[in-house]
Amino acid sequence: MPNFTKAAARVAGAAAAATVALGLFSTGAANADTFIPLPGGEITETLPDGTAVTIRLINESVNISPSMGSTPLHRNVWASGRAEVQVHGAHNGAKLSPGYVVGCQVDISGGNATGGANGAVNSQGNGSGGVTSGGNLTLGPGQASTFWLLQVEGANAYGEESYVPAIKFKGQEGSVTWADSTLGLAGCAGYAQARAFVAVEVTTEFGRSEMRLWGQPFSLG
Repeated sequence: MPNFTKAAARVAGAAAAATVALGLFSTGAANADTFIPLPGGEITETLPDGTAVTIRLINESVNISPSMGSTPLHRNVWASGRAEVQVHGAHNGAKLSPGYVVGCQVDISGGNATGGANGAVNSQGNGSGGVTSGGNLTLGPGQASTFWLLQVEGANAYGEESYVPAIKFKGQEGSVTWADSTLGLAGCAGYAQARAFVAVEVTTEFGRSEMRLWGQPFSLG
């Protein structure tokens, strides 16, 4: 079995939200949380040089609170899952960045909302990371935003401290697991939807390739 190098990780956005166990129900039947198991997914892409890359989203679920602020404008989600990537061949480094796209009264089934940062923390061999809490988004009608699960600490090209939404590994496998990661949504009076994604970047001697696996969209109410 390979030895995994654990990368330091902290959650994007405010870290004030506490970890909450899945399956928790709020007081009163009308305010009960909704637990949704999700199917995840798996894809295998072949790079121009013939290297195959497999991306998996497994053990995915969400626990949805319709109104944390006692108004229709507030929703809260506790999300869990695991992202895995396998590079079937030699490469010069890979990055793994899991996250969620959240939309207010907009169709996100095509996964058109993107964002983020470049770079990662260097590590030897395989890589893994963990996430336990989350942050908040404010969206109006017709808006969508990307919420990155990771902020990994490291130095930028100038030696200054920076945070990026990815782990970087040089071995054949990398993974990130998140449990009860809090994603709050405010300001959306209409239909809200979200979906997980796993973004992967692999560099070989022939160039750099980017891939993304999308999870199944789910309603926030």
